[in-house]
Amino acid sequence: MTNPLMSRRSLLGLAGLGAGAAVLGTAGCGGSSGPQGDDSKALIDIWCLQDPVQNRVQQAAVDRFNAGDAADAKLSTFINDAYQQKLGVAMGSEQRPDVFFNWGGGSIREYVRGDLLVDLTPTLDADAAFKGRFLPAVLEAGKIGAQYYGVPLRGMQPIILYYNKEVLGRVGAQPPTTWAETLTLVDRLKAESITPFALAGTQPWTLLMWIEYLADRIGGPAVFQRIADGDKTGWSDPAMIKALNEITALVDRGGFGTNWASVNYEAGGAGTIFAQGKAAMHLMGSWEYTNQVDQQPEFAQNGLGWTTFPVYEGGAGDPKAIVGNPTNYFSITKSSANVADATAFLKQEMASDAYVDDWIKAGDVPPITGLESRLSASPSPEFSAFVYGMVRDAPSFQLSWDQAVDQKYRDPMLTNLQKLFLGELDANGFASAMAAL
Repeated sequence: MTNPLMSRRSLLGLAGLGAGAAVLGTAGCGGSSGPQGDDSKALIDIWCLQDPVQNRVQQAAVDRFNAGDAADAKLSTFINDAYQQKLGVAMGSEQRPDVFFNWGGGSIREYVRGDLLVDLTPTLDADAAFKGRFLPAVLEAGKIGAQYYGVPLRGMQPIILYYNKEVLGRVGAQPPTTWAETLTLVDRLKAESITPFALAGTQPWTLLMWIEYLADRIGGPAVFQRIADGDKTGWSDPAMIKALNEITALVDRGGFGTNWASVNYEAGGAGTIFAQGKAAMHLMGSWEYTNQVDQQPEFAQNGLGWTTFPVYEGGAGDPKAIVGNPTNYFSITKSSANVADATAFLKQEMASDAYVDDWIKAGDVPPITGLESRLSASPSPEFSAFVYGMVRDAPSFQLSWDQAVDQKYRDPMLTNLQKLFLGELDANGFASAMAAL
């Protein structure tokens, strides 16, 4: 059975594991696999999370690369819980991998500041065909400042507004396309004693999706980008305050019902409440589709609908902009003795037909241009086509805030957001608390 939280964690990593974390023993780390060894070739050490599905695809890429004459690559895998700490320790030593899996944003910003990573901008700019293989919104999300430090390595996970077709049909409603329609629908559902939105309030990362989309719709992506770049005054930007006030108003209006603070995301939690018709809608990542297929197959087949987040009337944000998890990235360490070979590996494999097809067959939607017809090979072609079109047409794809900010701000941000939802902070109180960090 799919572990729903792991579906997000495998893409995002864990809260509270800073890049400069204390030394952790390697006993909990996973094994590694690689070539038998050819002493005449350079050996590229590639670090990844331990995940049976993605490691199978990555190992196939390594095997194809090793069939050539240039260099050999070795895939070393580590369990999620230990990976960031192990990587942080390695980056502070001389025992760094040549290539490593990361989440972009805050997960590598400290390494960029420390001049530990290869700036991939010249490589991408010098090969327009390779650069043009990636969907722009996802490739841009791998930037730190104006430079590229990551190449996309797997599928995309945007945040999607799911709806229960039977419940909306019962009240004669369609999924909302504007914020005004959203509020009207909330009132209509409440009148029928139906919780409008399922929300797993025990896990504050689920709350982020609401402020991420509202701030983007109201003020555009630049509002949060200021914050991600280190400008804490961005928390009191008028668009941010307005977005925070909208959340408070939605909670007070009963948008999430009365018990959301005790609902979790695991089995029996928000996804089940939604599938059973006790809530009409659910704002969640694309992994929710997989979870519903796994745990509520009849509902996924006949009752699950999906759409984009509503437009905010008068907002400066583009209604096609999305938030969530653009993808994961491979970066190259600057101290590597094999930078040229590591770069060659990324260029040969990360957009190759074989690599992309392996991801599609595994159910991922790779951030590669021109995939429309090839997605018919996906286990869920209709949903995959929706996700692909959503990202393909997006002017921006904002990384989840708990991954975009410096790691030291992540837990306080989540805690303060939870307080806002609980009514323990208002918008200005939230902004002040964040600015004071």
